[in-house]
Amino acid sequence: MPGRRLTQQDRQRIAAGLTDRLSYREIARRLDRPTSTITREIARNGGPNGYRPQQAHLATTQRARRGTPALPHAVTAPAGTMEQEIIEMAVGAGMPRMAAHVHQDLVLSEDGRRTAAELAHRLKVSPASISVAVNFLVQQGFVRRERDPRRRRDIYVIDDDVWYHAIMISERRTLETAQAAKAAAETYGLDTPVGRRLAKTAAYLEHVSLDIMESAARWRTLLA
Repeated sequence: MPGRRLTQQDRQRIAAGLTDRLSYREIARRLDRPTSTITREIARNGGPNGYRPQQAHLATTQRARRGTPALPHAVTAPAGTMEQEIIEMAVGAGMPRMAAHVHQDLVLSEDGRRTAAELAHRLKVSPASISVAVNFLVQQGFVRRERDPRRRRDIYVIDDDVWYHAIMISERRTLETAQAAKAAAETYGLDTPVGRRLAKTAAYLEHVSLDIMESAARWRTLLA
């Protein structure tokens, strides 16, 4: 059932889904879980390229033994109707809730810059929660990380150009999926039903992704 905890077998299926380049939504559907559950699970345990089911299960077990504090009321309470609607839309699209709050705080900041300590203080959550959230945002291209050499700390930045980079990162991953589908089609044989289906999927994803990337580059000047 969707409300129960992820088991070790669930995590092995998540890892298998990542290996097969399935979307988070498809992995969630196969496990009968919310997409946000899968997104949080992967983000807090190494991301899509570093997810290891055994390590993830062990880390979760250890957190459960220590006791994981509930999110402070300040984070879950609406900051304002419009702001909360934007956060809920981001969560509905698959973004972890804490990442959505961090992203929203950066978007609404005067200069689009915050340190991890500032984010933790403003959202009233632990530094560990901020670390997981910003790592997800950086991986997806929604936030850029800068280093302050004088104070030896990271600064997380959201400027106009991050939207371009986020789109490009997403479409490059879709192209990788298309390439994997194309290779699988050749393996099955283009004269077989499976091969033809995979070849059509690969062609579709490739053309759509290239169109989006071309459009993103063409309209990038609007962000300048």
